Amino acid sequence: MTHCSDNEKDEQSDDDGAQRLQENLKKTSKGGKHVSFPPDGQIVSGFAEHKNADRKDESCLTLTEVTAAYQQSCSRHQVQPRPHILQQLQQGVCVGGSVKCLDLKGERLDHRSCEALEVVLKSLHFDFINLQAAQLEENGAASLLDMISYYESTTHLDISDNSSMGTSGWRALAHLIKQSVCLSRLDVCNVPMVDYPALALSKALLTSRLTVLHLHNAQLSGMPLYTLVGALKVNRALRELHLTNNLLNSYQDALQLGDLLRYNTTLRTLELSRNAVADAGLEELCDGLRRQTAGLKLLLLRNNQITAKGMVHLAKTLPLLKVLQVLDLAENVLGDEGVQDLRTPLMVNCSLLQLGLAQTNITCEGAVALAEVLAENCHIQRLDLSQNPVRVGGLMALSLALRINCSLDSLDLDQVPPEEQDQFLMETQTRLRSEIRQCCLANARRLSRLPTDPSEADGAR
Repeated sequence: MTHCSDNEKDEQSDDDGAQRLQENLKKTSKGGKHVSFPPDGQIVSGFAEHKNADRKDESCLTLTEVTAAYQQSCSRHQVQPRPHILQQLQQGVCVGGSVKCLDLKGERLDHRSCEALEVVLKSLHFDFINLQAAQLEENGAASLLDMISYYESTTHLDISDNSSMGTSGWRALAHLIKQSVCLSRLDVCNVPMVDYPALALSKALLTSRLTVLHLHNAQLSGMPLYTLVGALKVNRALRELHLTNNLLNSYQDALQLGDLLRYNTTLRTLELSRNAVADAGLEELCDGLRRQTAGLKLLLLRNNQITAKGMVHLAKTLPLLKVLQVLDLAENVLGDEGVQDLRTPLMVNCSLLQLGLAQTNITCEGAVALAEVLAENCHIQRLDLSQNPVRVGGLMALSLALRINCSLDSLDLDQVPPEEQDQFLMETQTRLRSEIRQCCLANARRLSRLPTDPSEADGAR
């Protein structure tokens, strides 16, 4: 099935999008790039004139009928039906033409196998299509993605671990991102996002309806990130951006991410775990965070080589934040000194609900500082202190603070360490952990009884 009419119409929008992106990046174009889909025979066979009518006609098919149609399609394309696909169709639950998942992970789909799937994608809508590690080559990728786009086959697509899609495959993916009305989440992880893929994705994001984008381990550091941020500065649809393990550095990359936070007010989640943002990069992020008067709610900075020095920048920013609700600093070497720097700013912050400090070298001294925060702050609901050597002194301070704290309903702590030899200390630690747990449960029960509608609370008073 070939949809050259859709794609030819889209060539003009490609050129417009490229111009907008280059203007945003403050670059001068050095010549237009011709963008077109491969010849008809190289994309998808069996063009359908009226896709909406086709979907309506096909939606009344049972899964048994779709299974039979898939087997016939395989016969026409001279490929064997995939047992895993047959099993899913036979065991699936179809509600109004919609099926939960089509899992093609690791299926090794060649061009003809992809074309044989058209009848399935034409007849059913899937909440999730998993193409991870399907070893898609260029023509097969273009065919499959073009079908998914044309038939609006899914709301969540995972095309991770496919590094051989070629120019045609990436062009088809960009077309899907731009044109799909129902695609809301895309995962493209473990695929190098450099050169053409980075530009194609960025151009598509200028007009995309995507709300969630996962780009883990995509080699985005440097120019690819610069290009992506250029598009996201003007994007008004994306709500979650996940960039774990991209070797993002503390200088140029952090500067771009800080710039993104200055201009984009629609992002709600920014995940930067397992990168190298470091203290200097955190300063750039904090400069952007101060501009987030209505926007980012989750910032995940786990394992980013951040130290106590970086907390100086965060301490200046925390009192100004009005919308950030979740901050994860786990697996960074903050130590007690870093927590001390955050103590007073955390007391006055009114937006933060969850704070992640797992495996950050916090001892009893840092736990005492956090206990002082909990005694004053009535907003934090969850605190993660797991994998930190907090002993009796810190536990006692936390237990006392929770007797007056009314908001914290979850405090993650490690069990009594096996190296603890003193029986009295072991029993005391166990008792204090139990008291902390009971206080959190009491807060949880109290919070569950509170009205969620402010007008109800006013009426109660």
